[in-house]
Amino acid sequence: MILCKIYSQLEQVAVKLQTITWELLRIVCGVMLVFGHGYGKMFGENAKPFFGGLDFFGINLGINMLWVAGFIEFYIGILIILGLFTRPAALLTATLMVMAYLTAHRAWFPTLNGGELAVVYFLIFMAIFAYGPGPWSLDAKLFKKRGKE
Repeated sequence: MILCKIYSQLEQVAVKLQTITWELLRIVCGVMLVFGHGYGKMFGENAKPFFGGLDFFGINLGINMLWVAGFIEFYIGILIILGLFTRPAALLTATLMVMAYLTAHRAWFPTLNGGELAVVYFLIFMAIFAYGPGPWSLDAKLFKKRGKE
């Protein structure tokens, strides 16, 4: 009986925190993506050049794929922070995480190949794609569903 009351109270608190925690997840993960990963590749000491670089699955595209990753992490990450075009931005970023895992972390078990962050980011950005940006986003302000006119 007491456990049911505790559980019920915890559920009430959790429901009240859903919006803010969802917004914080989107914003904080976007900030970490932009400044923890994208900024360094685009503008840091070892910024990646646009041309050259590594082959992509054995194919030389002539474009440095680390530059492409940095571009997505920085500029698309800003869109995720703002909650603007969030679903396509999150899907693109989740796809990037799959590509990062398959190219940079070649062993299949994440804790052995250093790919656990790519896996976690993939899951977070897929969740953002699936559930949307939340009510405190530019998407919600710009594209809110209007009533029947």
